[in-house]
Amino acid sequence: MSVKLISWNVNGIRSVLNKEALQRLLSQYNPDVLCLQETKAQAEQVSFDFQALGYFAYWSSAVKKGYSGTAILTKIPPISVQYGIGIEEHDQEGRVITVEFEHCYLVTVYTPNAKRDLSRLTYRQQWEDDFLAYINQLNHIKTVVFCGDLNVAHQAIDLANPQSNQRNAGFTIEEREKMTAVLAAGYTDSFRYFNPETTGAYTWWSYMNKARERNIGWRIDYFIVSNQIIDWMQSATILPEVIGSDHCPVQLELTTL
Repeated sequence: MSVKLISWNVNGIRSVLNKEALQRLLSQYNPDVLCLQETKAQAEQVSFDFQALGYFAYWSSAVKKGYSGTAILTKIPPISVQYGIGIEEHDQEGRVITVEFEHCYLVTVYTPNAKRDLSRLTYRQQWEDDFLAYINQLNHIKTVVFCGDLNVAHQAIDLANPQSNQRNAGFTIEEREKMTAVLAAGYTDSFRYFNPETTGAYTWWSYMNKARERNIGWRIDYFIVSNQIIDWMQSATILPEVIGSDHCPVQLELTTL
């Protein structure tokens, strides 16, 4: 028996519902838990009945309407649910939800973008430090799986054009070093664990210049697991065939939660 987890930056949950893309994903892949980022909606603005499909739904919305936001849909009732990381400066944008299961915490996160002009890079650096401290705190209590749009391509292998993107948001040295620090703190990038040298594996494509059609993309969506539970992992895959957003979902199968 395995537990199937999927994470997807939907770039607007009402949009993917209107396109019936989310409904197709749930029907075709039937995840036990679905983590969503960039929902861009308050819970009351989403009229779809997820409970009818057997899911408990948890929402964290930004104070600013139509911006950021995360959600977790789970068929497995959680022991507890926490919103944010306990730092008011960060928790205004609905970027983190933590659900506790019997054996681990599952965290969905939508990491802040440094912005095209890198005007938010300094804030992003502080966020990274505070988020890692939060994950480590959880990991002392119970093992952790976290997933979402981390807004960084960690290595040159993780994007189509590394040379021309070296000072662009999502591939700056600063952002990549923070990702390295996360992994060094006792966590594993599940996709790279199973696919250490796979190229052309991306999760986000620009809407411009037929980038998705040409597979000119970035791998910026992840499932990261505590090293203690590497043996729980059965597979980690990317689902580029799922359309409806500029991101595609990523999937992790575990023996247990």
